[in-house]
Amino acid sequence: MLRHIAPEVVQISLMPRNGINCYIIEGVLVDSGIRSSYATVKKALEELPVYQHILTHAHADHQGCSDQLCDEFAIPLLCHPNEVLRAETGMVTKAYPRPQHWIAKLQQKYWAGQGHKVQRTIVENDMIGNFRVIETPGHSAGHISLFRERDGVLIIGDAAVNMNLLTTAAGLRLPPGLFTTDQQRNIQSLKKLAKLKPAIICFGHGPVMINKSGTFEQFVAKCSEL
Repeated sequence: MLRHIAPEVVQISLMPRNGINCYIIEGVLVDSGIRSSYATVKKALEELPVYQHILTHAHADHQGCSDQLCDEFAIPLLCHPNEVLRAETGMVTKAYPRPQHWIAKLQQKYWAGQGHKVQRTIVENDMIGNFRVIETPGHSAGHISLFRERDGVLIIGDAAVNMNLLTTAAGLRLPPGLFTTDQQRNIQSLKKLAKLKPAIICFGHGPVMINKSGTFEQFVAKCSEL
């Protein structure tokens, strides 16, 4: 269940084949999976205590059990200002391009958790321990990534995914358009991340990637041609 990726960086895989992931970085829980992920994440936090909880963005597969965990462990919730409304109300599919799509409705009904009060907002260049907040809007308006410069660890959220969400085959892809507010803006955010030349990339969906030979940068270059 727990996989140590780098010093004080732990992956919690919440579905088979890394279908949904959350992470513990330097005592901070990043994302929380879906509502039914609660027992798994709770067990991880009993083993690796955390002092706060951050959302890369407030979609149903990232905030699903945030409310329960924040209450259970008495930890504050943080996110970007543009994610506060969804994080606090739990109405997470409102900003989808097609919120009435049946998949969006199912996510809202079965995956999304209740809203929880956001104690503090975070923006570009704020520091979470040794991780710097990078604003990466596009998949959602207030999507953020987290980057640790000393070893190149990047928590990328859903700015990109490392799997086919239907077949579960590993491989870099843009996030699905059904859940992405502005794909072109998302590509611009990926270009921003590519300039960091990350060494290790931790995805919300798909296996962690060791970025050998500029694989991520090459992917982003191809996306930029779209």
